[in-house]
Amino acid sequence: MTNSNIDIDKAGWSFDNTYSKLPDDFLVKQAPIPVKSPELIIINKNLSKDLDLDFTNISEENLSQLFSGNLLPTGSNSIAQAYAGHQFGHFTMLGDGRAVLMGEHLSKTKERFDIQFKGSGRTPYSRSGDGRAALGPMLREYIISEAMHFLKIPTTRSLAVVKTGENVIRNQISKGAILTRVALGHIRVGTFQYIAAKQNINDLKTLTNYTIEKYYPNIKSSKNKALELLNVLIEKQTQLVIDWMRVGFIHGVMNTDNMSISGETIDYGPCAFMDLYDPKTVFSSIDQLGRYAYDNQPKITKWNLIRFAECLIPLISKNEDEAIKLARDALDKFEENYETKWLNMMRDKLGLYGEDKDDKDLIFELLNWMQKNKADYTNTFIFLMQKVIKSSEVYNNKEFDLWKIKWIKRLTLFGSTHHKSMVLMNSSNPMIIPRNHKIEEALTLANQGDLTLFNKLIKILSNPYKANKSDLEFMSSPPHNDRQYQTFCGT
Repeated sequence: MTNSNIDIDKAGWSFDNTYSKLPDDFLVKQAPIPVKSPELIIINKNLSKDLDLDFTNISEENLSQLFSGNLLPTGSNSIAQAYAGHQFGHFTMLGDGRAVLMGEHLSKTKERFDIQFKGSGRTPYSRSGDGRAALGPMLREYIISEAMHFLKIPTTRSLAVVKTGENVIRNQISKGAILTRVALGHIRVGTFQYIAAKQNINDLKTLTNYTIEKYYPNIKSSKNKALELLNVLIEKQTQLVIDWMRVGFIHGVMNTDNMSISGETIDYGPCAFMDLYDPKTVFSSIDQLGRYAYDNQPKITKWNLIRFAECLIPLISKNEDEAIKLARDALDKFEENYETKWLNMMRDKLGLYGEDKDDKDLIFELLNWMQKNKADYTNTFIFLMQKVIKSSEVYNNKEFDLWKIKWIKRLTLFGSTHHKSMVLMNSSNPMIIPRNHKIEEALTLANQGDLTLFNKLIKILSNPYKANKSDLEFMSSPPHNDRQYQTFCGT
């Protein structure tokens, strides 16, 4: 063991690598491909503490070697995971084509976290890809995943970003980078699809039992574990998408390989936050038909869950007809459950206690007004909370005033007070979201070596439900003459 290895072991790693012990069809042993001259760009000190890792006594040179994958801690066991996926509706056998799982780290409280390198080089699943990542998309995932965490939305998180000292070629030449991602796990709907496609019932049982043991041990004693796992994921994903809709988040690439069984938001590719309210908003450059538009996210969630249910049919019942009926019964409840949760979420955003028969009409009247008048989704609720925003001219509107009269009258129902309603709204409506134009500005500067705005953005986004007057520039929509914003996968 070299002195460098001894140095990086000081962080306090505690590995217990269970996934790597699964059958060969699930994974390949794969070390990160070494990079030329890694340079640490950012390390997440808050997340380090949550993981019970201490990097303060490790040299920056060795941290750069660690988070590039050039040096691995004792006990790690790097692998690339196999999975499949419906990508824009088309089934493909996939796998970690530009990522490797360094290992499963246990915190002092025995919480288990996957530590994964993204952009770590070619694997047997890379197909024609180079397995690398560009600096901009990796910093973008860092910003947005951390923002989601502080918005109180389940998400993978980002521990570090390093430059590799090498270039990657996409539609232009870009600086290479590797992101270290932390997740409860990387098992996806696509993982089940991959194993189901192999038609090995024992492997499917192994994956199902492993998943339940890892994420949902409370259902281990269930009479029908596969059906119960389906029910749990339906609930988890419904709540996750409700949270996305609450803050105007658009994932952009809701393929089945991007739906995590742990219920976390995963794979921040062409994602973005909606500024002006339009339910048909699409940012992804490759989503030309709007499959993953803002208001399609619930429908796609159900579509993905149906694909998950198909994988589990052999385990739900030996009688295929009975298994299909049980799965269908579970999935048929999705729309009603989603609408109930969505209405309650919107009531919270508007400070409405109790349930009134006219609430749905009141909510849609506001949303339709916002769309018609090109009002900012986030700032409309901030305005209703009587907080300061940079531009409020759009709200000097007779139709909006008439709606507000009805809303204020509704606030007083069920014995609520104005103060109680404002407290509820404050807990549901972020003041700060990652504004697309500010992210682009920060990434442009970061590519030039200036991380000042990037770090400022990270700090402001760590407290999104509060804002000062000095934060107004981070609360504004982009200029109206801004070109239509597009995001890209980065592959």
